[in-house]
Amino acid sequence: MMEKMRGLWLDNRKLAYREDIPLPTIKPGEALIRLRLAGICATDLEMLKGYYPFSGVLGHEFVGEVVSIGDDTPAGGAWIGTRVVGEINVTCGECSNCRGGRPNHCDRRSVLGILNHHGVFAEYLVLPIWNLHAVPEGLPDEAAVFTEPLAAALEISDQVHIEPNDKTLLIGAGRLGQLVARILALHGCDLHVVARHPRQIQLLESIGIHTFPVEEISARHYDLVVEATGSEQGFHVARQAVRPRGTIILKSTYAGDVRVDFSSIVVDEINLVGSRCGPFQPALRMMESGLVDPRPLIDACYPLEAGVVAHDQAGQPGIMKVLLEPALCEQR
Repeated sequence: MMEKMRGLWLDNRKLAYREDIPLPTIKPGEALIRLRLAGICATDLEMLKGYYPFSGVLGHEFVGEVVSIGDDTPAGGAWIGTRVVGEINVTCGECSNCRGGRPNHCDRRSVLGILNHHGVFAEYLVLPIWNLHAVPEGLPDEAAVFTEPLAAALEISDQVHIEPNDKTLLIGAGRLGQLVARILALHGCDLHVVARHPRQIQLLESIGIHTFPVEEISARHYDLVVEATGSEQGFHVARQAVRPRGTIILKSTYAGDVRVDFSSIVVDEINLVGSRCGPFQPALRMMESGLVDPRPLIDACYPLEAGVVAHDQAGQPGIMKVLLEPALCEQR
């Protein structure tokens, strides 16, 4: 097998296409995965702004195929040739958080394409086999690549009990917000979504989800507010919209600090819930059954060689999902 591979390398907030990236080595318990398709998300774009001081292969949303397994891995051979998606937190299994059932908060974790672990915007990647989930046979790559962000959207349901009569506001109808809206709508709650761009509005209203501009938000009105803009302004809008003793779910990752009036949060007894990674198997089942079809969110697909251009497009206002694949694919 070749010793070098092609991919996108982030260093000092600069993204570059390279053909000399060392091929990943695999240890016992790990799988070498050939990339089939990857997605660019808001966190990747924030990484270019310094969200984490990371150097290496960027990216964490992917679908791939297992091509090799580390030596002395029990039953590892069964994975060879399997299409997979993978959880992004690589954990130790030994710390108090891992032993307490909170592996996503492992004290010694690395994070795929974000923290001390090379990501997926390259021809090959490595993950422990216990991070992997087999993709159902009938689920196309173009849907499976959304597993990680759809799982993140599903995490809200694990953290907060959503009642059908809850007045629910989603602020932000971008890549993640679109998936969050679809999950919230399945709960039957009284859902309203703030959307700015015509494509965001069209995508949601085509599936019967009501949208409106930020100027029409009623203050102190909503039982549950989900903030998914990634902006300080989005948080302040959420704070104004939530009722006393209501709940704000934070789905955003922010580059830099956000100013917060904590006194008002205490006085109004507001619940703040940070929400990050979520369950992969339910996400795969929802797509396999057709309950959620994320493919209309795809705006473009680029080869790795054009990855810098792809990131530029992904950062444009109103753009939804931009995909990358090792070989040239037809731009949508």
